[in-house]
Amino acid sequence: MSDATMQTGDITGGRNQGDAVADDLLARLKSASALLEGHFLLSSGLHSNRYIQCARLLAHPEHAEVACKALADRMRSYSPDLVVGPAIGGIVVAYETAKHLGTPSIFAERQQGEMTLRRGFAIEAGQRVVVIEDVVTTGKSVKEVIALLTGLGAEVVAVGSLVCRAEESPFEQPFETLLKVKVETWDPSDPPAWAKDSVPVKPGSRPGA
Repeated sequence: MSDATMQTGDITGGRNQGDAVADDLLARLKSASALLEGHFLLSSGLHSNRYIQCARLLAHPEHAEVACKALADRMRSYSPDLVVGPAIGGIVVAYETAKHLGTPSIFAERQQGEMTLRRGFAIEAGQRVVVIEDVVTTGKSVKEVIALLTGLGAEVVAVGSLVCRAEESPFEQPFETLLKVKVETWDPSDPPAWAKDSVPVKPGSRPGA
């Protein structure tokens, strides 16, 4: 299935396709100690046995360069005018991806709990935009950014991420990811036996979210 005909709910990319890009990113995540095992509280409110801390990967410019170039190659067919990332996790990934696409990059951030554009950032009506994130699980932040951008008149043509933890795409737009990682998640009211007496760690950028 080509990018142009990809349907809602599809995810393009990842280890399910056995591509070398996914294997390379997995190796880089392991090298950067970015694949964490334990008991974690996700931003969605769910708990998980694994966490991908992409900030550790992106702390190494050579890793960021290679990974985001690969993501840019996946996003190029959508012909974006602009790349947007949700703060904080999407800022570096969006910037590096935009660098390889030859487009500007901006980021959306929360103000009083709502995603907004600040710092002089603006959207032009009809602008073709891709939204880029480091890791997607429920897609909550990305969907809020999409709603913000479409409300300002942009055309969000695709979403991209380095890593996806979701089984299916949470987005209406085409979704490209470099690596799919299967994790166990559960509602905190119904934990697995091993997690009942443990305290979850909240390692992400939105404590309490």
